[in-house]
Amino acid sequence: MYTKFKKLSVVILTFILAFSFVGCNSNKNNTKGTKENANVEKKGETKYPLTIKDSSGRNVTIEKEPQKIISVGPNITETIYYLGKMDKLIGRTDFCDFPKDVKSVQSIGTLQQPNIEKIVDLKPDLVIGSTHFPKETLEKLEALGVKVVVLYGKEDFEGAYNTIEKLGEVLNANDKAFEVVSNMKKKVEDVKVKVAGKETPSVYYVIDFGPYGDFTAGSDTFIDKMITMAGGNNIAKDAVNWKYSVEKVLEKNPDMLICPVYFDYKKRLQEAKGYKDLDAIKKGNLFEIDNNMLDRQGPRLADGLEAMAKIVHPEAFK
Repeated sequence: MYTKFKKLSVVILTFILAFSFVGCNSNKNNTKGTKENANVEKKGETKYPLTIKDSSGRNVTIEKEPQKIISVGPNITETIYYLGKMDKLIGRTDFCDFPKDVKSVQSIGTLQQPNIEKIVDLKPDLVIGSTHFPKETLEKLEALGVKVVVLYGKEDFEGAYNTIEKLGEVLNANDKAFEVVSNMKKKVEDVKVKVAGKETPSVYYVIDFGPYGDFTAGSDTFIDKMITMAGGNNIAKDAVNWKYSVEKVLEKNPDMLICPVYFDYKKRLQEAKGYKDLDAIKKGNLFEIDNNMLDRQGPRLADGLEAMAKIVHPEAFK
């Protein structure tokens, strides 16, 4: 039982970090400089040496196209995959689980505590960090002569687009980045068109629940925006610091609940005190979603929006 709750705590931590840190830093040094850099082209080859201002506010010069890359973020790993550069990936974090084949790549530790010795031993051309990249780790790697770029964007789709384009520039994959972003934009627009004008059922999004409390996404989160874009109405807009209560959920009695597909959430919710009494659960309106598509700022965000919209408005996709 302890192991199970420990795993769930990791899920909560990863989810909250993915959003709260991006939100806190969204007005600082994000990747908005993509269009301002003279070397940037939506199509074509990147010109090296390339100097960029990364999301940590540093000017980083990359002398030549990186051939050995370490990713310190699941969203970075996923973006590298979609950019067609997986053959350059020599290191990743324990949390990097997409695509499945990435498990064959050596792990360099966790998001918050990457192993500096392992990173140095792999002799990377470039280490790419994301939202949670520790400043202390950055400083230590720089002191050891390891090239590091930190990339993340604002807490919205534009932030994801900018990060993908910037990573495409760094890795000399501008054409592919342009293609990935274009496909994402088309999918997002398609969802908007399909749910436009439809009724907005009330939705409760389950991040976690149990003896440690009830957790969901409030009005200041990207998940809330995603629910709205998918044609739903988030009942937990009043949630503070991700915390909520089953009593409030019972009071608001949402039309549907959406929970992560992992760790038997659905089964446990159907049996949980309070939750099992909700009309949504009694009527079978408890749905699972791959939350990794929602809480990682990468190419699968658009897939996550579409998946949520198919739950909220299945009739729009027939």
